Amino acid sequence: MPYRKYSAGTVAAGPLASAVCVMLILLGSLWAPVARADDQQEIDIALSLAKLLQSARSVISANQALINDPSKGDKGLTGEVVLAAAVAAYAKATGTDLNAIDASTREGQLLKAEMASIKEVVDDNQDFINQKGVAFKGFIPAVFGRLVTEKMQAKVGTEMLMKVTAPPDLVRNRKARPDDWEKMIIETKFLSPSWTKGQIFSQAQPYEGRDAFRVMVPEYYAPSCLSCHGPKKGEMDITGYPKEGANAGDLGGIISITLFRQQD
Repeated sequence: MPYRKYSAGTVAAGPLASAVCVMLILLGSLWAPVARADDQQEIDIALSLAKLLQSARSVISANQALINDPSKGDKGLTGEVVLAAAVAAYAKATGTDLNAIDASTREGQLLKAEMASIKEVVDDNQDFINQKGVAFKGFIPAVFGRLVTEKMQAKVGTEMLMKVTAPPDLVRNRKARPDDWEKMIIETKFLSPSWTKGQIFSQAQPYEGRDAFRVMVPEYYAPSCLSCHGPKKGEMDITGYPKEGANAGDLGGIISITLFRQQD
């Protein structure tokens, strides 16, 4: 796939912004020279996968009012509908049509697996999404994103791994805790005052005994995140978790992607 220029932006969370957080992604600066030229292909793949996840989460965010409407049964928000909207958002941000990707390439295969995972997660949760009489359902972008990465891991775990993690004190789900290497990069890079905000980190780094190339994409709290993650620290938010006391622009999460390298 050709070189892509990613655009920055946030997605309006709608009436239930207190339950929704689509973090600010400073994608315009992701192409800073953080790796050797021969690593660029793997960086491109990782950024494509991250951008598709972000695009799909934005669709779930934009549809929170619909998902949480207790008076309506069938929402019409099927996996096919969500995937089509995510593909459109990806195309708007990158200029690339995912429906035209070459499925014979590694990038194409992984993106196709991610697209299938997005569709399946939404379809798997139709009974939940369409449940009448229940307002806040908790099917928020963070939960959706975790389910997509878990589904994708089951499909292509021998090829790559992807998860959304965060600094340890911000992790709300134990499954999302950073491993030792991720924790070290978070602490020494992304949380360093000298780190360029929005810049990714990439490195050839073994993972559980396998040769791998790892890419970490930082995400930052947008204003819409603060009703759950901002002041007052310790106060319970609508999801039942204590607020972190964060400010807009603070590091809120990291999309961590591990691409396993083929043995010669």
